[in-house]
Amino acid sequence: MSEQGDPLVSADWLMTNITAPDVRIVDATWFASWTNPVETGREAWKRGHIPKAVYFDIDEIADTASPYPHMMPDAVKFSSRARKLGLGDGSRIVVYDQNRFFASARAWWMLRVMGHKDVYVLDGGLHAWVSEGGALDDLPTPPGERHFTPRVRSDLIMDARDMEQLVGSARVKIIDARPDGRFFGRDPEPRAELPSGHIPGSINVPGSLLVSEDGRMKSAEELRRLMPDPGAPTVATCGSGVTAAITALALARLGNWDVAVYDGSWTEWASDPSRPIVRGAP
Repeated sequence: MSEQGDPLVSADWLMTNITAPDVRIVDATWFASWTNPVETGREAWKRGHIPKAVYFDIDEIADTASPYPHMMPDAVKFSSRARKLGLGDGSRIVVYDQNRFFASARAWWMLRVMGHKDVYVLDGGLHAWVSEGGALDDLPTPPGERHFTPRVRSDLIMDARDMEQLVGSARVKIIDARPDGRFFGRDPEPRAELPSGHIPGSINVPGSLLVSEDGRMKSAEELRRLMPDPGAPTVATCGSGVTAAITALALARLGNWDVAVYDGSWTEWASDPSRPIVRGAP
């Protein structure tokens, strides 16, 4: 397996390969605070996870000095955290979650930004695993340190300055994965201090449209109907860089493995009143 074909694996595949010595399993479950979750992602992992799974916390494996949530850390911090989780060179990493790709797609993208190619997402997450008869574990997973060599792909991550240079340019497509009400400025942002609206020139493909009712990602044929020109150079954005990674994952399924994510996304863009914001339908 490599960066071609499908970036997702099935529960059946994982059951067949779970005992392979190079397979590492990661639970990256994350719940947005404004949804008033009954538990944290770490608590969900502790309650029950796929055997061998370690917990990847996007709020801790992050640049915690940034004013914006779960921003990508530098290579030194990331490699240190990955090593302590037993994720490293020569590993085939399978990431899953318990919340419809939140935040398995984000962890998948982060690992790829840091140069790890052999990383995949479990389609349907924990629900698919249980539906196929997979067992759960509630014991901590001894990770065992493994060397992680970062080879940063700066082309896969964008910041506000990069995005400002893209405004008014047709060379890169900007896809915003937020719900359409927030994109068009009809509905408020969950972060009350931010206005809603969108970056000039961006298009709206809500992340919820990419996932089927059973929590699996839609087929390549269905995704092609949703994604205009899926092979074009693309930057994905959303509220804070989590749903945008689902867009990147979906486009990888369609063969475009080079989709960048605007890490700060709307939380960063809209925090500066000097940046242009568009509201209303085109």
